[in-house]
This record gives sequence, structure tokens and C-alpha cells, in this order.
Amino acid sequence: MSGGFALFIIGWIVLMIGLMSIGGFFMFRKFLKRMPKEDGKSTMDWEEYYVDQTIHMWSNEQKALLEELVSPVPELFRDVAKQKIAGRIGQVALEKNSREITEDIIIEGYILATPKRDHKFLIKKLEEKQIDITPYQPLFEQ
Repeated sequence: MSGGFALFIIGWIVLMIGLMSIGGFFMFRKFLKRMPKEDGKSTMDWEEYYVDQTIHMWSNEQKALLEELVSPVPELFRDVAKQKIAGRIGQVALEKNSREITEDIIIEGYILATPKRDHKFLIKKLEEKQIDITPYQPLFEQ
């Protein structure tokens, strides 16, 4: 067995362990999101609930805005991000007793659903859309 072949095998083993670890990490995160909380519902159950309760409130224009706002998210994660953000937008709409999803509700829900580490991308996207972020500054602090 030559030294080059041994390095190839070792490299292959390291690559496989790395890929399996990454996959396991994402599967474990999804498992944790499916675990019921104190109220008996998981995070994903609540997201689905809010989306289901507000699905009739979305206009095509508002759906297009959400699509555009999540466009910076890598394609692989976009559907998951959209579900999480739409759930948070639905929660905001229900808390405000709104009859429709407005641009303000979308932006507020989007800010609240976005991790702080990604706020710079969010702000950049809102500025591209020429949306004034001044009224939403307190939400970035939460």
C-alpha cells in the first residue's frame, strides 16, 4: 500500500466524518424544534399554527414582498427561513388583531424572526427596497 493511497483513504474518512457531523447537527436542530415546550406545542407547531391562522390574510403583493426579503437566504435554507418568518409575521398580525398582513407587519415580523447576527443583511435588503428602518429601530434592540 503506497503512502498516497493511505492519505487518500484518511482524507476520505475525514471528509465523511465531517459531512456526517454537519448533517447530524442540522437533524438534531430540527429534532429540538419538534420537541414540545411547556404548553405541549413545539416551536414548529406554533409556526404552523400562526401560518394556518393567517394564510387568508396574505395578498399576492405581500407574498411577493416576503419572497424578496428572504432572497438573500441561501436556496437550501430558504424554505425553512420563510416558514419561520411567516410564522412570526402571523403571530404579530394576530397579536395586533389585524385583518390583513400589511407591509409594517411583515417588516416587524421579519425583524423579530431574524437572528441578531443577520440584522446587517436584513437592513441592507430593506435599504435596497427603500424602506425607512427608523420606525423599526427598537425592534433591532430586542
